[in-house]
Amino acid sequence: MTSEKTEGYELRLERLLDAPRAKVWRCWTEPRLLEQWFAPQSWTTEVKTLEPRPGGTSHIVMRGPNGEESDGVGVFLEAVPERRLVFTNAFAPGWIPSAQPAVVPFMTTIVEMSDEGGKTRHVVRALHWTEEARKQHEERGFYEGWRQTTGQLEALARTL
Repeated sequence: MTSEKTEGYELRLERLLDAPRAKVWRCWTEPRLLEQWFAPQSWTTEVKTLEPRPGGTSHIVMRGPNGEESDGVGVFLEAVPERRLVFTNAFAPGWIPSAQPAVVPFMTTIVEMSDEGGKTRHVVRALHWTEEARKQHEERGFYEGWRQTTGQLEALARTL
């Protein structure tokens, strides 16, 4: 697994998953599967809506062990089956501009998947409006969180 900061506004985590791309895609796009891996182990995930298509809604609530709650609403900008998902929290359903999130800043997330020797090259990129927002997201645990959840994603995909 490699991780690196790219210039300015992007956080990026890349990993070769020991699971076929079709199964990794299912884990991203099927609500009951997403709920099993998307949050750190001590948290729970509830998928209220997941419509992986351009303009489709995403509404995911994560709850922490001490009563913390992250209520994430956004829209999909792009969905290329088994290859690419692009979503943002800058818009609510119907392309209504979102109110500034309390915890994680506005961002667009790009998830890319490609085949590599029977495994899946999995790349997550978080693009932020400002360098300050990128730094805030990094300080709130971007790398630690994505390393953990990507491991959970891989383990689940291998069971399908």
